[in-house]
Amino acid sequence: MGDLEKRISEIPLHRFRNFCIVAHVDHGKSTLSDRLLELTGTIAPGGNKQILDRLDVERERGITVKAQTCTMIYKYMGQDYLLHLVDTPGHVDFRAEVSRSYASCGGALLLVDASQGVQAQTVANFYLAFAQGLELVPIVNKIDLPSADAPRALEQMKDTFELDPAKAVLVSAKTGINVEAILPTVIEQVPSPIGGHDKPLRLLLVDSWYSNYKGVILLVRIFDGQVKAGDHVVSFATGLRYIIGEVGIMHPDQTPQTVLRAGQVGYIHFNPGMKRSQEAKVGDTYTTVGSERQVEPLPGFEEPKAMVFVAAFPVDQSNFAHLEDSINQISLNDRSVTMQKESSEALGAGWRLGFLGTLHCSVFEDRLRQEHGASIIITPPTVPFKIIKNDGKAQIISNPADFPDQLLGRTSYAELQEPYVSATITLPEEYLGKVIELCESSRGEQKELRFFTATQVILKYDLPLAHLVDDFFGKLKSSTKGYASLDYEEAEWRKSNIVKLQLLVNKEPVDAVARVVHHSQAERLGRQWVTKFKEHVDRQMYEVVIQAVVGKRVLARETIKPFRKDVLSKLHASDVSRRRKLLEKQKEGRKKLKAVGNVTIDQKAFQAFLAK
Repeated sequence: MGDLEKRISEIPLHRFRNFCIVAHVDHGKSTLSDRLLELTGTIAPGGNKQILDRLDVERERGITVKAQTCTMIYKYMGQDYLLHLVDTPGHVDFRAEVSRSYASCGGALLLVDASQGVQAQTVANFYLAFAQGLELVPIVNKIDLPSADAPRALEQMKDTFELDPAKAVLVSAKTGINVEAILPTVIEQVPSPIGGHDKPLRLLLVDSWYSNYKGVILLVRIFDGQVKAGDHVVSFATGLRYIIGEVGIMHPDQTPQTVLRAGQVGYIHFNPGMKRSQEAKVGDTYTTVGSERQVEPLPGFEEPKAMVFVAAFPVDQSNFAHLEDSINQISLNDRSVTMQKESSEALGAGWRLGFLGTLHCSVFEDRLRQEHGASIIITPPTVPFKIIKNDGKAQIISNPADFPDQLLGRTSYAELQEPYVSATITLPEEYLGKVIELCESSRGEQKELRFFTATQVILKYDLPLAHLVDDFFGKLKSSTKGYASLDYEEAEWRKSNIVKLQLLVNKEPVDAVARVVHHSQAERLGRQWVTKFKEHVDRQMYEVVIQAVVGKRVLARETIKPFRKDVLSKLHASDVSRRRKLLEKQKEGRKKLKAVGNVTIDQKAFQAFLAK
């Protein structure tokens, strides 16, 4: 038994504290985690930045994608306390990670940037934590900035969340000012976990990731009992049994221990290893074999649903197998990606991938390119839609190719529905007009508008998800100079007049670019498509017609003129009928060519067309 384990084994349960840090994007969660780890001596001071952001994508973009955890020991008033910290993502796409982190914690540090004040994600995270009954410790960060306005941030916290400003801690995580005041506040305000070492084992699976050597590694929170290597455990969700190979804590890397006790959070992996990450159901309860009857399973989490779908195809079809392996490898660690195979006449075989949001999608794409060197074509994001059949049955479709044929008219279904989300936008009041304009042009429906300080507004809108994934966030940021913040959650399905917009080249549909859009958007999009596509298609020996169509209706058309020989060059001062005869003859020849020729569209044309 090492010194670390000896110290941990001497700490009783009432001196354990589990807490997480939640905040809006960029309010300094990971930097604060670094300071706390340095303060408790878990890592050497002044070392690597953002220790807990382990993925390349996270370091590159400066965002947290996966919730990361760490165990620390802190001496307070002469006694050791075992603290467990979870650093959570701030972006709305990864809300599922935040709600999972709450389940393993007894309290949360609600972090607010002194210069930005309360923003949309702060509001959303507060209500999530409040619903779970967590103790919240308000912290105002970045007080060293020249633009910091701590009294305003405290006033907003008091007005919006009714949190007592006297309990708040004012810190600067970057420079380390006053950070040492946080942990004593945590110890005094956050309750210790409840549980008994002598009860039968009950542990909750909070997260899992895949290791090539050990199989699936599980991050668990132990509620009752204790667990050590060699124990036989059984899962409540799948009923499968496993033998535990190793238990340990994250300190900040995996540090093996002989035993994990009630109240602790740590990792376990099995021997023989768990091979399929599908067996690790997040939110599942495990107990020792034989005590299944005595243990009540813990309430799980709701599985996050895919909101945005894209189709991904390899640039070169011979790389299909390599790309498939890469996608499977990444989705081992990212359980919220859904995938199914799909094929397109233009682009060959590929997949339809479902993501939680547009940021999630672009992070996944970055990981494919960086970690696996994959070159892929990704279609613009689409959202699922619902068809209510004539017999009242509903069917949800995520692929535009499965959309009912409009040539048959309305006979095959009763109505079409599209998903809506309820969005909360916080912004300074001088941009209010622009933002309302943006929401209205996105077919939004205003639900609420309220000032929560003299200058800050909270705006609630119901928006169609299709507009949200169409770079709504980018447009919002640019129309408010980056001051607005957005948070959303699923609302409901609503009846909608949606149509399938297709691109035809010489009357042949190009299946890779079909999209389902609202009929009010179809004409504008159709025009954009044909002009953009015209630039990327090569001229042929005959006329090429590019059309955007909905059902039988042609919305826009562009024509690429054929190459033609100058048949009039040998004529000088000849009769006009002679000229016409030669031109007619050429026209006939073109018609013949057009009848037999079909346009082959280069892969590069699709890449250029589908690129932003």
